[in-house]
Amino acid sequence: MEEEEECLLAHVQEYPSDHSQYDPLPSILVKYLYIGHFLARWGARMWEFSVGLYMINVWPDSLLFAAIYGAVESASTALFGPLVGRWVDKFSYVKILRVWLVTQNLSFMIAGATVMALLIYPDLKLTSFYAFVLLIILTNISGALGVLSTLAGTILVERDWVVVISEGHSPEVLTNMNSVIRRIDLFSKLCAPVVTGFIISFVSLKASALTLVLWNTISVWLEYWLFISVYNGIPALGESSQRKISRPSQSDLEGTGTSTSEGRSSLLSKDENDSEFAEESWITGVIKMVSRIPYVRAWSVYLQQDVVLPGVSLALLYFTVLSFGTLMTATLEWEGIPAYTIGIARGISAAIGISATVVYPVLQAHILTLRTGLWSIWCQWTFLILCVASIWIHNSLWSAYMLMAGVATSRLGLWMFDLAVIQQMQDQVPESDRCVVGGVQNSLQSSMDLMGYVMGIIISNPQEFWKLILVSFAMATLAALLYTLHVYRVRKHLLHFEKLAFVLKCFTSSQSENS
Repeated sequence: MEEEEECLLAHVQEYPSDHSQYDPLPSILVKYLYIGHFLARWGARMWEFSVGLYMINVWPDSLLFAAIYGAVESASTALFGPLVGRWVDKFSYVKILRVWLVTQNLSFMIAGATVMALLIYPDLKLTSFYAFVLLIILTNISGALGVLSTLAGTILVERDWVVVISEGHSPEVLTNMNSVIRRIDLFSKLCAPVVTGFIISFVSLKASALTLVLWNTISVWLEYWLFISVYNGIPALGESSQRKISRPSQSDLEGTGTSTSEGRSSLLSKDENDSEFAEESWITGVIKMVSRIPYVRAWSVYLQQDVVLPGVSLALLYFTVLSFGTLMTATLEWEGIPAYTIGIARGISAAIGISATVVYPVLQAHILTLRTGLWSIWCQWTFLILCVASIWIHNSLWSAYMLMAGVATSRLGLWMFDLAVIQQMQDQVPESDRCVVGGVQNSLQSSMDLMGYVMGIIISNPQEFWKLILVSFAMATLAALLYTLHVYRVRKHLLHFEKLAFVLKCFTSSQSENS
């Protein structure tokens, strides 16, 4: 008990309630950061919502092209995500900023232009099949490249800049900034499809593609001005950028270590058998050669982190069909649910997600980040029980509504858990590894997302969607158990049984007094 009081006292001394000692954040620059992030996320969400509709229109009565694009996008992020993280960690902020914004906006501009060509010439697959295939390939490549560059921006802003800006301030600053950043993303996810849907419904698909091209053409200049203003106005960002580019690379350190070990081996080799030494040197050389591959090195850095279990738990939640994605939406339409009802349910789901960004700072302030994640993931798991229960409802409409209700309400726990894991990575991952870990984390999440697409291809009959529900629920259960194991490893307990016994004792005594 005395140790707990000392820890609490140390925590209070480290983070005093009087925040007057901290320098105030430049509010106008923080607003610039939020606005720039909103503009970038809005363009990405417009493409994310529209691409499926474009592909279905290009090849009617089939989800083939939409599924192919989804697989290409997820696979590219899974394969190149760690490399993107290492790239963000290697170069200066200004260079990353320029490459990110130019690549993202130019990619979506090209994708929008190719889609417009496919929509304007619908008979192209009959008149010039090779040109049709070329446009489809160009759309897939440019879209995937746009998503990869969006990943670079996400790592830069969410995993790096937010942490650097909040350093030297109270812990609540980082929590609040994370919540606002996530709220912006969810707001874009809610509203961008609505605006794009209105354009598609009341104008045309061509008009929506043109809107996408114009948005990215115009917004890129404003985004760059906003972000570069933040960089120039906050000295901590410049100092962090300088530390990054002046820091010796891991390959250099490993090269030095390799030469030293080789020198020692040459001295010891005089007393060893030549054949054994040759075999050992060959095996060691292969291991060292493989370990120098950037992709392998990035995963090695990720697996060495203390937050690897929370990261894996979060990634497992992406192996699911229990979201308002392509597979679940198609199944709901097959069940006879009107499109506007699905749209409303998706909006409610996003609104609940936004509310999670409001609840999270309050909960985190009371029980800290680690336990907030524990309560959040089990909260999500509890609401997903509704989805499992919907399997045994014989009325198809009631079953569909129960499924939508379970998915929508589970967003509260999902997004709070997402924020909790991100903040743990921000707090516990060293600055030198922060971007690499962020890249691998997104790669792992995309791998799980890709497996979800593969699962949908294997079980493609809507009548067997219940199997996908059970697999998704099993993944959520595994994620919750892994995170619970992590909490137990860190805290050595899950519940304060002594407090529970005290509460029960008080309750029992009050009952006896009343009787």
